[in-house]
Amino acid sequence: MASLNACDFYGLDEFLTQEQSLARKTAKDFIAKHVSPRIKESFEAGYFLEDLPEIMGGLGLLGANLSGYGCAGMDSLSYGLIMKELERCDSGLRSFASVQTSLCMYAIHEFGSEEQKEKYLPKMAQGKIIGCFGLTEPDVGSNPEAMGTNAKKQGSHFILNGSKTWITNAPISQLAIVWAKTHEGIRGFLVEKGTPGFSIARIKNKLSLRASETGTLFFQSCKIPEENLLPKTLGLKSALSCLNQARFGISFGVLGAAEECLQEALTYTQSRVMFEKPLASFQLVQEKLVHMSTEITKANLLAFRLAQLKESKKVKPAQICMAKQNNTKIALDCARLARDLLGANGVSNDYNSMRHMCNLESVFTYEGTDHIHKLVIGQEITGFSAFF
Repeated sequence: MASLNACDFYGLDEFLTQEQSLARKTAKDFIAKHVSPRIKESFEAGYFLEDLPEIMGGLGLLGANLSGYGCAGMDSLSYGLIMKELERCDSGLRSFASVQTSLCMYAIHEFGSEEQKEKYLPKMAQGKIIGCFGLTEPDVGSNPEAMGTNAKKQGSHFILNGSKTWITNAPISQLAIVWAKTHEGIRGFLVEKGTPGFSIARIKNKLSLRASETGTLFFQSCKIPEENLLPKTLGLKSALSCLNQARFGISFGVLGAAEECLQEALTYTQSRVMFEKPLASFQLVQEKLVHMSTEITKANLLAFRLAQLKESKKVKPAQICMAKQNNTKIALDCARLARDLLGANGVSNDYNSMRHMCNLESVFTYEGTDHIHKLVIGQEITGFSAFF
């Protein structure tokens, strides 16, 4: 009989406080009651479960690591554990929560005026206003500084023109955080749904993140009141600081998917009999399971330490990049190995591993590609930039 937990081989759970354990349990119970029974159908049919935001808001799961304005004010590790439980179910659900919390709510919390915070954050924490984050453009991905979207000052307004694409939550959002070039540099704007000149197109036929909504934002001479400018934004650094918040959550979230894949593969191989023995008794099968458990253990240690650094305000962007890059790759590798161990059954939606694998292909790319994160880390450890 196994004595150690394959997904927590070094017993990190022993270090969790009562509050951190409660945050994780809240997310886990929410998933079990409201999402797990429906997630496979949601993924297969390609739609987001739109009743979830207000349920999540009622449980304090949105804006969980922000303080004030109706937010729960949890610590960094609690937030990471919530992201982990959401992605254990599906990356699309964690993506929704990441965008709402780490990109949109954080941007307003960090760079907004007091009036903007009071107007938007309480309702966003309740899940009554859904946000999206407009940075990526059709021709501009890894080099956002080359964005074409622009905002020109005209009296007491800005005239916004351009487009953003692959924007999570866009089709279901009431508010977009949009980054655009101005005469002062790159600034952030709050663009409400229904603003004349602002339109959203849903991206269809995705093979990944099918249980979340993705779209393209279009701005044609869109008149934005001056009070909708995020006043403390100036330059790309403001937008990138939001991405760092999201990447922190991703570094935890993907490990939920990885652990789910390992557990599924472990359960399957222990019960599946081949050549009159359980598959788990074969050497090559054990080698794969041990590899998954080992990599997940190392990645969890990385994430745990990252949360400590973030909570003590000592974390550097390159450290977040390392965790996002490493943990996403580990999760994707685990999903592929689990799919392999499940044999032909692995391609069926009756199991979870291939759904996670498809989702993680997107997570591997978004919020900074694997290559970009390695270049950030490379610059940090060598002192030389290899971007250009």
